[in-house]
Amino acid sequence: MQYTKSFYQIKSSETIFEYVKKEIDTIGYYSLPLQDTKEIKEYAKSVKYSNIAIIGIGGSTLGTYAIYQFLKPTHEYSKELHFFESTDPTDIKLRLKKLDLNNTLFLVISKSGTTIETISIFKYIASLVKIDKNNCVIISENDSKLTQFALKNGMKTFEIPKNVGGRFSVFSTVGLVPLAILGVDIDSLLAGAREVKNSFFEKKGYYETIMEKARFMVENKNRFNINVVFSYSASLEGFNKWYIQLWGESLGKININGTKQALTPIGLIGPVDQHSFLQLIAEGKRDKTVTFIKVADFQDNTKIPSNTLDGFEGLEYIDNLEFSKLIDEQANATIESIKQLADIPYDVITINRVDEYNIAKLMFSYQLLTSVVGRFVQINTYNQPGVEAGKIILKEKLQKN
Repeated sequence: MQYTKSFYQIKSSETIFEYVKKEIDTIGYYSLPLQDTKEIKEYAKSVKYSNIAIIGIGGSTLGTYAIYQFLKPTHEYSKELHFFESTDPTDIKLRLKKLDLNNTLFLVISKSGTTIETISIFKYIASLVKIDKNNCVIISENDSKLTQFALKNGMKTFEIPKNVGGRFSVFSTVGLVPLAILGVDIDSLLAGAREVKNSFFEKKGYYETIMEKARFMVENKNRFNINVVFSYSASLEGFNKWYIQLWGESLGKININGTKQALTPIGLIGPVDQHSFLQLIAEGKRDKTVTFIKVADFQDNTKIPSNTLDGFEGLEYIDNLEFSKLIDEQANATIESIKQLADIPYDVITINRVDEYNIAKLMFSYQLLTSVVGRFVQINTYNQPGVEAGKIILKEKLQKN
């Protein structure tokens, strides 16, 4: 007798681990920490422009912006990144006002080479300034229309591997090229990602953390179907947006049993959202897990001064307190309040230092977590069929106009 099944079933951690190991042969993001960065770094050194305009959307920009925003407050860069993502005409013009178009390098990033938002913005900018091989670089698949355009015009190109999806592409040329031009240590970025990868696949610390978290989320997904990332640093707002795309677009799928899966991502910034969303977490429906992200070393000792305002007796306990200490204690107090409620699952991630190595560790660990959860719920983590219908409808509507 033979028995075959196709229905959904939560498998053992060891089985899931073996499935993920097999993905290394077909899913490209796993190998990105091992790549040679020589060509990227050599090109980056040749760029003299002060402004780097990145034209792209979604996976083509979110990861780069997350790293840029995280590092910018504590790092001095001679160049500046500008992101053109939205087709909102007022947003485009507002961003263009900040640019000297004659002192700008344009990085056009699209995996497919036909992303409508990207090409539309690119066409508009090309009407304002001459686009040629001196001020434009194309980052795309090697056979896309965008790459063909670049080759026809003698422009520099960098390839996006076909087996690297957009939301998993931050450690590919998509992120490394603009960040290297900016002056980011991309080798340190890859070292951080490599540390997490090696630890996971050698079944060390990150294996235990990621597998345990993924299993809990999957086993309790019907009760706790919302995952809140509560980041206690304004510089992690970009990371939050990147996580929302990674989590939502990867895990909102129909599994092999025909069941709709959803672990809804929400990104919050502390302490700002203590004054808004925290109330819902604390006394609202118990359908959320919370991940707190803290920064151990902000590399900033700015203090709250004393005797600058009259009439605030009773608040002397904040005088001469470092803001980094204040935000850390705000995080700790919120975490303690959630702990005392005893019915909200939470965990705490602490970033040791504001640098390339540590932000890469955080981001690669989330990519691995996403892959593991996807395997547990038995979906295709790497496609996005729910997005394609809207693209088709838009194209049909525009062609009729």
